[in-house]
Amino acid sequence: MLNASIDYDIVLQKDIDRDNAMQTVTVSPKYQVVIPRDVRRALKIRPGQKLRVIEHEGRIELLPAEDIAALRGFLKGMDTSFDRDEDRL
Repeated sequence: MLNASIDYDIVLQKDIDRDNAMQTVTVSPKYQVVIPRDVRRALKIRPGQKLRVIEHEGRIELLPAEDIAALRGFLKGMDTSFDRDEDRL
């Protein structure tokens, strides 16, 4: 019996589009996996780059960790005016 939460449109699209077909990796005895070359190239992942590992709804997601310098100024223009509680400075 198939899991009812599968998005069949995505699965069918992946089956049709062989260039972007879903790839399988094997977990080593040390719990390591190799990211396939096509995925590394598409996402421009470099050796030594940090990735964030997140468990989300029963799956593992790898997200490139942003360099702290890349975040500089991302709050620029944010409205910081608001009423504070009397016991706060």
